[in-house]
Amino acid sequence: MTKEKKSKISYFQSNFTSTVSVALVLLLIGVVAFLGILAKSFSDELKENVGFNVILRKDATAEQIVEMDGMWKSAPYVSRVKYISKDDALASWQKDTGENLVELFGVNPLSAEFEVYVKPEYVSSDSLSKIEKSLSSIKCIEEIAMHKAEVDEANRNISNIAIILLSVAVLLMFISLALINNTVRLTVYSRRFIIHTMKLVGAKPGFIRRPFVVSNMLNGLIASVVAMVLLVGVYFSMSRIDHSLTDGFEPLTVAAVFFGLAIVGILICGFAAFFASNKYIRANYDDLFKK
Repeated sequence: MTKEKKSKISYFQSNFTSTVSVALVLLLIGVVAFLGILAKSFSDELKENVGFNVILRKDATAEQIVEMDGMWKSAPYVSRVKYISKDDALASWQKDTGENLVELFGVNPLSAEFEVYVKPEYVSSDSLSKIEKSLSSIKCIEEIAMHKAEVDEANRNISNIAIILLSVAVLLMFISLALINNTVRLTVYSRRFIIHTMKLVGAKPGFIRRPFVVSNMLNGLIASVVAMVLLVGVYFSMSRIDHSLTDGFEPLTVAAVFFGLAIVGILICGFAAFFASNKYIRANYDDLFKK
């Protein structure tokens, strides 16, 4: 009776250790996934603030300005646009420099302009060059100020961050596969003599294998739920530190990550149990004493 109780306690401890180990690995995968989402959110926010200035000729008419305003509204690349009149430009200059240009020149020398912000998918030198070329034929435009160097620098930084995160994610995935596989193998190893006994009484391999696969898949699901709870705790901790850190997490995106963690936990544990149990189903009695 005592021996049976010890066996049950040992099996429970083995399953508990396995579940906790898998949960910690899934937690790391989830953290990397959310870091990727956060990086994409910051990237999109940065790109949404990229654009160009269209400086109008001093003799541009009100009709031409209205026509251009309508053109921006229908342009597929425009995220938002701001019109700055001559008076607005003068007021802004005086506020920033303290100089009164009207007293210096006798007239307002500044021109009206449009500040045009482009959509993230158009934030590249090639796209901006095409936009610049399409606008160059408009007669009321005096100058187009494209910030291509800043765009190229921003895209390089974003690409570098994406490569680093992807490399970490791939490395972590390989490590997690190895760790989860070893954890599940140890769980099956602790029951290897039961497998051998079942073989002796004529049990089929599928019948022997099924409970190990199902129980480990369940452990994987439980581990993923534990990882999700820990990730929610991390989310609220980040939110208390700075709300901007969690603004990029859309409910559907978070749900997709959680669903992915559950699938990863179930599949990896299931496959690891399948191959580990196969090993001991094929093993001879003498091989059971080897790890």
